[in-house]
Amino acid sequence: MSDIKKMYLDGQWVLSSSGETRTVVNPANGEIIATVTEGTADDVKTAVAAAKRAFYKDGWQDVTAGERAEYLFRLAAKIEENAEELALLEVRDNGKPLRETEYDVADTAACFKYYAGIATKPHGQTYDVPDKDMQTMVVREPIGVCGQIVPWNYPLLMAAWKMAPALAAGNTVVFKPSEITPLSAVRLFELMEETGFPKGVVNLVLGAGATVGNEIASNMDVDKIAFTGGTKTGRSIMAAATGNLKNISLELGGKSPNIVFADADFDTAIDYALFGIFCNQGQVCSAGSRLILQDTIYDQFLERLTERANQIVVGSGEDPDSEMGPMISEAHMEKVLSYIEIGKEEGATLLCGGYRLTENGLDKGYYIKPTIFKDVTPDMRIVKEEIFGPVLVVQKFSTEAEAIEIANDTVYGLAGGVFTVDGAKALRVIKKLRAGITWINSFNPTFNEAPWGGYKQSGIGRELGTFGFEEYTEVKQININLNPSPIGWFK
Repeated sequence: MSDIKKMYLDGQWVLSSSGETRTVVNPANGEIIATVTEGTADDVKTAVAAAKRAFYKDGWQDVTAGERAEYLFRLAAKIEENAEELALLEVRDNGKPLRETEYDVADTAACFKYYAGIATKPHGQTYDVPDKDMQTMVVREPIGVCGQIVPWNYPLLMAAWKMAPALAAGNTVVFKPSEITPLSAVRLFELMEETGFPKGVVNLVLGAGATVGNEIASNMDVDKIAFTGGTKTGRSIMAAATGNLKNISLELGGKSPNIVFADADFDTAIDYALFGIFCNQGQVCSAGSRLILQDTIYDQFLERLTERANQIVVGSGEDPDSEMGPMISEAHMEKVLSYIEIGKEEGATLLCGGYRLTENGLDKGYYIKPTIFKDVTPDMRIVKEEIFGPVLVVQKFSTEAEAIEIANDTVYGLAGGVFTVDGAKALRVIKKLRAGITWINSFNPTFNEAPWGGYKQSGIGRELGTFGFEEYTEVKQININLNPSPIGWFK
């Protein structure tokens, strides 16, 4: 039993109330790398009760901003001290190349430091109202108990995106990582325990979304639910949250356009087109999965893009030569492969990839060759639906207006990019894109300082930046009578 990874509830490492466990698999080779306890709805209730008590009775809501900041600074230092271990753990748990997880760990520490700084900055406003004897102000206060659910594509970094602003604002947390990638979260909570967070302030519940996730979303004592993941699951969480009308933040799917005009810097646009879809094996919510090329460079661009895509080194994330790792699981690999078959059946032309890689020992893992489709139409499923893998669809346009129309022809609105040397044109197009995160002559860089979130079915609310902090606060109006005297309203 000592080898089983446990949950962290109310300051204690515990096994599930059911006694059940789950195995965690390395997607690079299919080997079991850990056994974790499998949480239940009752375990969530225990965590929520602890978080509620810590907030209301144990005094966490009265801890000063400076003290909260100190907790986060100390945690960030511990993450940096253990960066090598965390990066390797993330590779084995998730599959992405080590060079990506090293960046993720550094960004995780930076996120906690950023929100440690935000905690002590001015929050609120004062107003000059018509009544000269009244002083009116607004303050921001913590919401209370925050349930947080993150996906498997950025396990550690998503934990920081959720917990850093919540704790900086003075909330308590019930956190659920993906059941597929729980290991870095377990290690992070060990570091949080070392940091000295009071009992009940941070709670880790492991388990499946259908049980643990649903209880977090529906529990009447959870004041806010924050979720990152697929749009379908986001709808379910939104429905479950209606019981007590809890505050909600959803960062959901995308089918993001990457528009390349003929006057763009050719090599830069090629580089970012590759990075936009094949970084993290295409398992990125903001992936530039729809490349929209101007007709006059269409053939030339695709020839070079295909050549470069075929040169991408796919292999184990622990291999320093690997540029792209495996899919997260066998089931997800099969899902992506099924979309590739759908694309063929729909009549799209396969330029490269489109199959599972099995040579040189890759047969034990879940690897897919970088894939590009051309000759696609707007009604094709591979154009409309989020595949969440290394599959790029390429569309063609002639005019600026046509590019904008194609880009916005989606139910999603998470991200988008434009490549051109014409600054005025770039800004005109970006302003027309119905998306929350956009880039000009770039694609996919993310900053703790700037808000992250989407339009339409890509979600509700924003993460990161001051906007992400405010998502974890309630706004309270305070009116102070400076000249107390009877109002004389009733005679």
